[in-house]
Amino acid sequence: MIAWFAETFSEAPSQAENPAHEEIKALVKGRKSLIDLRARLEMQKEHEVPALVGKAHARLLKKLADEIVTIETAIGAKIKATPAFAVRAEIIQSVPGFAEATALTLLAGLPELGQVSNEVAAALVGVAPYDDDSGKRHGQGCIKGGRRWVRNALYMPCVGAATLNNPVFKAFYQRLIAKGKQPKAALIASMRKLIVILNTMIARGEKWDPKRYQVA
Repeated sequence: MIAWFAETFSEAPSQAENPAHEEIKALVKGRKSLIDLRARLEMQKEHEVPALVGKAHARLLKKLADEIVTIETAIGAKIKATPAFAVRAEIIQSVPGFAEATALTLLAGLPELGQVSNEVAAALVGVAPYDDDSGKRHGQGCIKGGRRWVRNALYMPCVGAATLNNPVFKAFYQRLIAKGKQPKAALIASMRKLIVILNTMIARGEKWDPKRYQVA
Protein backbone atom coordinates (compact mmCIF):
# COMPACT_ATOMS: atom_id res chain seq x y z
CA MET A 1 0.00 0.00 0.00
CA ILE A 2 2.83 2.42 0.83
CA ALA A 3 4.55 1.62 -2.47
CA TRP A 4 1.26 2.13 -4.38
CA PHE A 5 0.73 5.50 -2.69
CA ALA A 6 4.25 6.68 -3.44
CA GLU A 7 4.01 5.59 -7.07
CA THR A 8 0.59 7.12 -7.61
CA PHE A 9 1.07 10.47 -5.93
CA SER A 10 4.74 11.15 -6.56
CA GLU A 11 3.79 13.69 -9.23
CA ALA A 12 1.33 15.60 -7.09
CA PRO A 13 2.64 19.01 -6.03
CA SER A 14 2.73 19.68 -2.32
CA GLN A 15 -0.23 21.81 -1.35
CA ALA A 16 0.88 25.00 0.34
CA GLU A 17 -1.49 26.29 2.97
CA ASN A 18 -4.12 28.42 1.27
CA PRO A 19 -6.52 30.14 3.69
CA ALA A 20 -8.89 31.13 0.86
CA HIS A 21 -9.16 27.53 -0.32
CA GLU A 22 -9.62 26.22 3.23
CA GLU A 23 -12.48 28.68 3.75
CA ILE A 24 -14.15 27.66 0.48
CA LYS A 25 -13.74 23.99 1.40
CA ALA A 26 -15.28 24.52 4.84
CA LEU A 27 -18.21 26.45 3.36
CA VAL A 28 -18.84 23.85 0.65
CA LYS A 29 -18.73 21.00 3.16
CA GLY A 30 -21.04 22.95 5.46
CA ARG A 31 -23.47 23.46 2.59
CA LYS A 32 -23.35 19.75 1.80
CA SER A 33 -24.13 18.78 5.40
CA LEU A 34 -27.20 21.05 5.42
CA ILE A 35 -28.37 19.66 2.07
CA ASP A 36 -27.96 16.10 3.38
CA LEU A 37 -29.99 17.01 6.47
CA ARG A 38 -32.69 18.55 4.32
CA ALA A 39 -32.85 15.40 2.20
CA ARG A 40 -33.33 13.26 5.31
CA LEU A 41 -36.17 15.47 6.53
CA GLU A 42 -37.79 15.45 3.09
CA MET A 43 -37.72 11.64 3.09
CA GLN A 44 -39.62 11.62 6.37
CA LYS A 45 -42.53 13.30 4.60
CA GLU A 46 -43.23 9.93 3.03
CA HIS A 47 -44.13 8.55 6.47
CA GLU A 48 -47.11 9.54 8.52
CA VAL A 49 -46.13 11.50 11.63
CA PRO A 50 -48.09 13.41 14.27
CA ALA A 51 -49.22 16.86 13.16
CA LEU A 52 -46.96 18.54 15.71
CA VAL A 53 -43.90 16.70 14.33
CA GLY A 54 -44.90 17.52 10.76
CA LYS A 55 -45.10 21.23 11.58
CA ALA A 56 -41.71 21.08 13.29
CA HIS A 57 -40.21 19.46 10.20
CA ALA A 58 -41.76 22.15 7.98
CA ARG A 59 -40.20 24.91 10.12
CA LEU A 60 -36.84 23.16 10.04
CA LEU A 61 -36.98 22.74 6.26
CA LYS A 62 -37.73 26.44 5.80
CA LYS A 63 -34.88 27.39 8.12
CA LEU A 64 -32.51 25.01 6.33
CA ALA A 65 -33.45 26.51 2.96
CA ASP A 66 -32.65 30.00 4.27
CA GLU A 67 -29.32 28.89 5.77
CA ILE A 68 -28.30 27.08 2.57
CA VAL A 69 -28.97 30.26 0.57
CA THR A 70 -26.90 32.27 3.06
CA ILE A 71 -23.95 29.90 2.72
CA GLU A 72 -24.24 29.82 -1.08
CA THR A 73 -24.20 33.62 -1.15
CA ALA A 74 -21.03 33.63 0.96
CA ILE A 75 -19.40 31.05 -1.32
CA GLY A 76 -20.33 33.06 -4.42
CA ALA A 77 -18.85 36.23 -2.93
CA LYS A 78 -15.65 34.40 -1.99
CA ILE A 79 -15.25 33.00 -5.50
CA LYS A 80 -15.81 36.40 -7.11
CA ALA A 81 -13.25 37.94 -4.76
CA THR A 82 -10.64 35.34 -5.72
CA PRO A 83 -9.80 35.57 -9.46
CA ALA A 84 -8.20 32.11 -9.62
CA PHE A 85 -11.37 30.52 -8.20
CA ALA A 86 -13.59 32.53 -10.54
CA VAL A 87 -11.66 31.39 -13.62
CA ARG A 88 -11.70 27.72 -12.59
CA ALA A 89 -15.41 27.85 -11.77
CA GLU A 90 -16.17 29.38 -15.16
CA ILE A 91 -14.19 26.66 -16.95
CA ILE A 92 -15.94 23.85 -15.04
CA GLN A 93 -19.41 25.31 -15.60
CA SER A 94 -18.75 25.57 -19.34
CA VAL A 95 -19.11 21.76 -19.55
CA PRO A 96 -22.74 20.94 -20.49
CA GLY A 97 -24.45 19.21 -17.59
CA PHE A 98 -22.15 20.56 -14.88
CA ALA A 99 -23.62 23.48 -13.01
CA GLU A 100 -22.56 25.58 -10.04
CA ALA A 101 -22.80 22.77 -7.47
CA THR A 102 -20.30 20.65 -9.43
CA ALA A 103 -17.95 23.60 -9.75
CA LEU A 104 -18.11 24.22 -6.00
CA THR A 105 -17.31 20.59 -5.23
CA LEU A 106 -14.27 20.56 -7.51
CA LEU A 107 -13.01 23.95 -6.33
CA ALA A 108 -13.16 22.79 -2.73
CA GLY A 109 -12.30 19.13 -3.05
CA LEU A 110 -9.86 18.93 -5.96
CA PRO A 111 -7.59 22.01 -5.99
CA GLU A 112 -4.90 19.94 -7.75
CA LEU A 113 -6.83 19.97 -11.05
CA GLY A 114 -4.68 21.41 -13.80
CA GLN A 115 -1.46 20.84 -11.85
CA VAL A 116 -1.09 17.04 -11.93
CA SER A 117 -1.13 14.28 -14.52
CA ASN A 118 -4.42 12.79 -15.67
CA GLU A 119 -3.63 9.57 -13.81
CA VAL A 120 -3.06 11.39 -10.52
CA ALA A 121 -6.21 13.50 -10.97
CA ALA A 122 -8.29 10.35 -11.48
CA ALA A 123 -6.64 8.68 -8.47
CA LEU A 124 -7.37 11.67 -6.24
CA VAL A 125 -11.08 11.32 -6.99
CA GLY A 126 -10.89 7.54 -6.67
CA VAL A 127 -11.94 6.62 -10.21
CA ALA A 128 -8.59 5.29 -11.45
CA PRO A 129 -8.70 1.55 -12.26
CA TYR A 130 -6.22 -0.74 -10.50
CA ASP A 131 -5.37 -4.32 -11.36
CA ASP A 132 -6.08 -7.08 -8.86
CA ASP A 133 -3.38 -9.53 -9.94
CA SER A 134 -1.21 -11.82 -7.83
CA GLY A 135 1.23 -14.21 -9.46
CA LYS A 136 -0.67 -16.11 -12.16
CA ARG A 137 -4.03 -14.96 -10.86
CA HIS A 138 -5.68 -12.15 -12.77
CA GLY A 139 -8.51 -10.62 -10.78
CA GLN A 140 -11.05 -8.06 -11.84
CA GLY A 141 -9.77 -4.49 -11.83
CA CYS A 142 -11.39 -2.05 -9.42
CA ILE A 143 -11.30 1.52 -8.18
CA LYS A 144 -10.19 2.36 -4.67
CA GLY A 145 -9.16 5.20 -2.42
CA GLY A 146 -9.57 8.81 -3.40
CA ARG A 147 -11.77 11.51 -1.92
CA ARG A 148 -15.10 9.82 -1.44
CA TRP A 149 -17.11 12.98 -0.77
CA VAL A 150 -15.93 14.46 -4.07
CA ARG A 151 -16.66 11.24 -5.95
CA ASN A 152 -20.12 10.94 -4.42
CA ALA A 153 -20.96 14.55 -5.27
CA LEU A 154 -19.89 14.06 -8.90
CA TYR A 155 -21.82 10.81 -9.41
CA MET A 156 -25.31 12.19 -10.14
CA PRO A 157 -24.10 15.03 -12.42
CA CYS A 158 -22.17 12.39 -14.37
CA VAL A 159 -25.30 10.22 -14.62
CA GLY A 160 -27.15 13.18 -16.11
CA ALA A 161 -24.32 14.05 -18.48
CA ALA A 162 -23.81 10.46 -19.65
CA THR A 163 -27.48 9.65 -20.17
CA LEU A 164 -29.18 12.97 -20.94
CA ASN A 165 -27.55 16.31 -21.52
CA ASN A 166 -23.96 16.07 -22.76
CA PRO A 167 -23.60 14.59 -26.28
CA VAL A 168 -19.90 13.81 -25.83
CA PHE A 169 -20.29 11.88 -22.57
CA LYS A 170 -23.54 10.31 -23.80
CA ALA A 171 -21.79 8.93 -26.89
CA PHE A 172 -18.89 7.69 -24.75
CA TYR A 173 -21.25 5.98 -22.28
CA GLN A 174 -23.34 4.35 -24.99
CA ARG A 175 -20.21 3.07 -26.75
CA LEU A 176 -19.08 1.37 -23.54
CA ILE A 177 -22.52 -0.16 -22.99
CA ALA A 178 -22.49 -1.46 -26.57
CA LYS A 179 -19.15 -3.15 -25.82
CA GLY A 180 -20.69 -5.01 -22.89
CA LYS A 181 -19.75 -2.76 -19.97
CA GLN A 182 -22.10 -2.80 -17.01
CA PRO A 183 -23.92 0.56 -16.56
CA LYS A 184 -22.18 1.38 -13.27
CA ALA A 185 -18.74 0.60 -14.70
CA ALA A 186 -19.55 2.74 -17.74
CA LEU A 187 -20.59 5.61 -15.46
CA ILE A 188 -17.35 5.38 -13.48
CA ALA A 189 -15.43 5.42 -16.77
CA SER A 190 -17.43 8.50 -17.80
CA MET A 191 -16.53 10.18 -14.50
CA ARG A 192 -12.87 9.37 -15.11
CA LYS A 193 -13.12 10.86 -18.60
CA LEU A 194 -14.70 13.99 -17.10
CA ILE A 195 -11.85 14.43 -14.61
CA VAL A 196 -9.23 13.94 -17.34
CA ILE A 197 -10.93 16.50 -19.60
CA LEU A 198 -11.32 19.04 -16.79
CA ASN A 199 -7.70 18.53 -15.77
CA THR A 200 -6.64 19.37 -19.33
CA MET A 201 -9.04 22.31 -19.67
CA ILE A 202 -7.90 23.93 -16.43
CA ALA A 203 -4.23 23.35 -17.22
CA ARG A 204 -4.73 25.10 -20.56
CA GLY A 205 -7.17 27.73 -19.29
CA GLU A 206 -9.69 26.63 -21.93
CA LYS A 207 -13.47 26.35 -21.79
CA TRP A 208 -15.45 23.38 -23.11
CA ASP A 209 -15.07 22.66 -26.81
CA PRO A 210 -17.20 19.65 -27.92
CA LYS A 211 -15.17 19.24 -31.12
CA ARG A 212 -11.94 18.82 -29.16
CA TYR A 213 -13.36 16.09 -26.93
CA GLN A 214 -15.66 14.34 -29.41
CA VAL A 215 -15.59 10.56 -29.17
CA ALA A 216 -13.87 9.05 -32.19
